[in-house]
Amino acid sequence: MPRKSASPPPPAEAAASSGATTAGKRPADQSPDLTPAQKSLRSKPARATEDSDKKTRRLKDVEISFPIVHGTMAFWLGKRASEYNSHKWTVYVRGATNEDLSVILKRVVFQLHPSFNNPTRVIEAPPYEVSESGWGEFEIAISLYFHSDVCDKRIDLYHQLKLYPEDESPQSTKKPVVVEVYDEIIFPEPTEAFFVRVQNHPAAIVPRLPPSFNLPPPGPIEHSSERRRGDTKENPLSQWYMNFSEADELLKLAAARQQVQAHIVKLRRQLSMLEGTPSKVASGQ
Repeated sequence: MPRKSASPPPPAEAAASSGATTAGKRPADQSPDLTPAQKSLRSKPARATEDSDKKTRRLKDVEISFPIVHGTMAFWLGKRASEYNSHKWTVYVRGATNEDLSVILKRVVFQLHPSFNNPTRVIEAPPYEVSESGWGEFEIAISLYFHSDVCDKRIDLYHQLKLYPEDESPQSTKKPVVVEVYDEIIFPEPTEAFFVRVQNHPAAIVPRLPPSFNLPPPGPIEHSSERRRGDTKENPLSQWYMNFSEADELLKLAAARQQVQAHIVKLRRQLSMLEGTPSKVASGQ
């Protein structure tokens, strides 16, 4: 099963951002006498720093995963086909269960063959898809860009556009050629803000954290009609989406893996507590 891991930013970046919030402060012995109003104004950046800490603080030994599918769907034009325009096709990225991915995706960039006008297509809202027509098959580069609290690095995928059935069966204007690939995006050590934001999202596989984790309560659950705006359940192409025979098992395995990780975190904490306590030697007394 292909898996992509979006690595967390290095500690140096977090240190730089937190250091910026304290730049410009003078030592206490150089501070002039301030009025109560001025003191009140000076206290505001401190609260902003606390909020910033919550957004950047990372959960160690925790992973969040999002199953996705990238694919192409090509329809033969039949009698309307010509030598240089034989098929209409669509390339897309969707949730494996057709749920809204805008909770993590800021934009998706599709890089088409350079023979197309404007071959770099930027899609900033779902559905994340591009439709075109042509006659040739080629590889399409797909770049996924994430929201700032998710990941600061993009992930690149590659998908081969297929126009003709591989079994050499007759082409049909009613049945498209569909090629889809299941993938899973892994976010190690997510920020607290990201975890809280997606822990109830139907597209996310989120571990159950030990009680020792003290996180703020999740935000209000989205109204179902709001959530449907970004999913692909009612997409005109959805009737042709592939049903992965292993998808349910893969999701169950991923969920079990998250539970194992949570148990590992718990055992590590218990071990660290034991290592910090002097061991008792059995003396028979």
